Amino acid sequence: MEAIADFHIHSRFAMACSKNITLQGLDLGARQKGISVIGTGDFTHPTWLNEIKNELVPAEQGLFKRRNSDSETRFALSAEVCTVFESAGKSKKIHNCILVPTLEAAEEINQSLSKFGDLRSDGRPLLGMSAAQMVETLMGISKDVFVFPAHAWTPWFGVFGAFSGFDSMEEAYEDQVKHIHALETGLSSDPEMNWRISKLDKYALLSNSDPHSIPKIGREANVFDFEENELSYNSIIKAIKGKDKRHFKMTIEFYPEEGKYHYDGHRGCDVSLSPEESKKYNGRCPVCGKRLTIGVEHRVEELADRPQGYKPKDAIPFVHVVPLIEVLSYVTRKGDKSMHVQGLYTKLIEKFGSEFNVTIKADIDQIKEVDKDLAAAIEKVRSDDVNLIPGYDGVFGTVDILKRIKAKPRGMQKSL
Repeated sequence: MEAIADFHIHSRFAMACSKNITLQGLDLGARQKGISVIGTGDFTHPTWLNEIKNELVPAEQGLFKRRNSDSETRFALSAEVCTVFESAGKSKKIHNCILVPTLEAAEEINQSLSKFGDLRSDGRPLLGMSAAQMVETLMGISKDVFVFPAHAWTPWFGVFGAFSGFDSMEEAYEDQVKHIHALETGLSSDPEMNWRISKLDKYALLSNSDPHSIPKIGREANVFDFEENELSYNSIIKAIKGKDKRHFKMTIEFYPEEGKYHYDGHRGCDVSLSPEESKKYNGRCPVCGKRLTIGVEHRVEELADRPQGYKPKDAIPFVHVVPLIEVLSYVTRKGDKSMHVQGLYTKLIEKFGSEFNVTIKADIDQIKEVDKDLAAAIEKVRSDDVNLIPGYDGVFGTVDILKRIKAKPRGMQKSL
C-alpha cells in the first residue's frame, strides 16, 4: 500500500499563512494531491490544538482522521518551532519540525515550551532556547517524539543557513544530535545536492511542502510503501530512521532552482548570481554594494566534500515535479487562478483521481487524450528536460518547461 506523506504543514495561525487553512481544507487538499498522510501543523498553538482535539479522532496507531468523515486522509500531529539562541557569540535561529503520536504528548510539549516563548503569538513560535535544549526537553516528555531540522539550507532559519546556521549537525544540536535522524532538504535543494556532503549520509532526507496556503500542499512529499494494515506513526518513523529501508521508496521534489533561495542575490537590485559569480564580488551586490543573500547552492558548495553527481550506495531515489496548476498555467499561458486553468485542473483530478496520478503516474498517452500540450509538458518534466532560471533572495525561480525563453539549462550559471 503506497502512502504519500507531507509532514511540514501550517495552519492559519502561522504568520503569513492563509486564513482559509482549516482541517477540512487540508483534508480536501490532500485528497486532490494524492496525499495519504498530512501533518496537522502548528499543534503548539493553543487555539489550533483545540480545533485538532475537537475535529480529529484516533485512527491507526499515532495517526488521526476527521470526525464523522469517511475520508481516508490521515493526520500526523506536527509542528514547527524556531529556537533562538547564541552560540560562539553569534545569534542562531533554527527552524525545527516536530512529530508526536499522541495528543497527550502534544499538550505536555506545549506546557513545557510555553516557558520559553509565547505560543499564542504565532503558529511557528519563537523559543528562547538552544536547539539542543529543545530536543532534550522533548525527549524527556516522550521517546516517541521525532525532531528534524526544517528547510535545512535556507539562509536565515536553516541549520546550515548562510546567516545563522552551522557547518555540522553536531555543532547545532550538540550532545542531543543522537536524537536527530533526518533533515528536511527544503524547496531550494534536492537529495542530489545533499549527497555531496558525506557527513549527511546517516540522515534520512525528507521533503515536505511547508505550505502557506492549501494549494501549495504537496509541492514536495515522501513516498512510503507498507503492507496492508501496516500504516502507523511508528511504522513511518521506523522507515525514516532506516530500520526498514524497503518502506521508504522515494521523495517528490521541487526543482531546487525554482526555490526562492537557490542562488545568491539581491532582490532590491534584481541581481541573481551563481556561487562562482558571487565570489568575484566578495559577497557584495555589484549594483549597490550591500551584502548579498547567500543562497543554498553556495552553502552546499562550501560544505561539499564530493563532486556533483555523486550518489551514495542505497540512496533513496527522488523525482522532480512541477505542481500541476503551474504546468497548466504555463501550457495555456493563463493565470493559475483563472477559471480556464481551474476548470482544467478539476477535469484532470476527476479523470485521474489525484494530482500525483497526473504528474507522476499516468501514461502519457492517457494525458494526450485530454490535452496534447499538457502531455508534452508533463513528459518534459518527468525526463528533467527543462530550462531553469534559479530563484534568489526570496524570489522564486522559473521552470521553462517547453524552453520558450532563452535560458541556460540546469546547472549552468546565470550571468549578471
